[in-house]
Amino acid sequence: MFDQEGYAVLGEQRTLGRRALLAQIRKSGPVPRIELSEQTGISRATVTTVTAELIERGLVEEIPVEPKGKDLKRGRPKVDLKIRGSAFYVAGAKLANKSVAIVIANFEGTVISEYEQALDTTTYAAKDLVDVFANHLHHACDNASIKLSQISAIGVGLAGIVDASLGVVRWSPSLIERNVELKKLLSDKLKKPTFIDNDANLVAKAEQHFGMGKGVSDFIVVTIENGVGMGIVLGDELYRGTRGCGAEFGHTKVHLDGALCRCGQRGCLEAYVADYALLRERSLGQDISENEATQEGMAKLIESAKNGDRTAQSILQRAARMFALGLSNLVNIFDPQLIILSGERMQLDFLYADDVLESIKETVVQVDAPPPQIVVHKWGDMMWATGAAAYAIEGLTELELRGMSENAA
Repeated sequence: MFDQEGYAVLGEQRTLGRRALLAQIRKSGPVPRIELSEQTGISRATVTTVTAELIERGLVEEIPVEPKGKDLKRGRPKVDLKIRGSAFYVAGAKLANKSVAIVIANFEGTVISEYEQALDTTTYAAKDLVDVFANHLHHACDNASIKLSQISAIGVGLAGIVDASLGVVRWSPSLIERNVELKKLLSDKLKKPTFIDNDANLVAKAEQHFGMGKGVSDFIVVTIENGVGMGIVLGDELYRGTRGCGAEFGHTKVHLDGALCRCGQRGCLEAYVADYALLRERSLGQDISENEATQEGMAKLIESAKNGDRTAQSILQRAARMFALGLSNLVNIFDPQLIILSGERMQLDFLYADDVLESIKETVVQVDAPPPQIVVHKWGDMMWATGAAAYAIEGLTELELRGMSENAA
């Protein structure tokens, strides 16, 4: 006989087993049950029981395995297990400086549609941003030939300081207000489970599931766009900090009482490396149109430097030195296996030129082992949105597992 506490313990163990097996199937599938047992350390009997529950719930499906050699005429046909992609549709979105990118994906993580449109302005009141996003999500669903009612969960990433656990945006360059309960606003508007996070964290999710971080347990992603962001994966888990601001690389201080950052403080790394900071310095003493687009301005700055303009060269060289200093601090603090420099704007190759990356070796703790590998991964906003879709899948999975536990209670 078990008392209520005993049943609670068994229930928790069953939930942990479901979570572990579902994660392993997602990682390794299609995979036979016997290998699941070996990979997770869960007994074969428990694997059989739990995977039957996952199949009944519609989260996992069996697929036949073509027999080979001696297995051609032997007994019961073999089957592998895989995530059932058709179980759900999710949406993943990146709210960028001047655009919104949305992917529609199935439960397996396969992207079935991509949508990207410009935004009318860079900063919105929270309610207006929610309305604008809802309108674009409807269009993204139309583009995928599905209805919004078929979407089971939504993941959203945006720049700024985001407390993902509370669903609160403490500060974002996309929002006029601070401390916005954006998760609740989006969920209420769309009538769907919605999960929000800092966009750089979702880049780390994308790299972990689909990119250069796949199979790497400890790595750091540094994103370079209008600002500088960072996502940290330690022990295969995304690190956020207790207040949602544990990975604000762009707002680490590199100069006491230095240049003004758009966050309102001075001396942040972003204030020396980001596009707006470089263009601000370029504009000093020059007659430059305020209407000049950021990308156009950066292209002119880089071209001027290549053509021998000493002012332009000085601006870019200082940015590169500051960036190298920041990266060396990351190595000294975290000692990761890998650092991935990611983002659409990796055409800023002055930041990761060979001499810049080589200089990092001079400022990291010296031990008789090679420093972490630093690689560059160039891609656009769709990869950010794909990371948001992966985040939505994770959140939806937890809701489904919770539902299974409640039904069993």
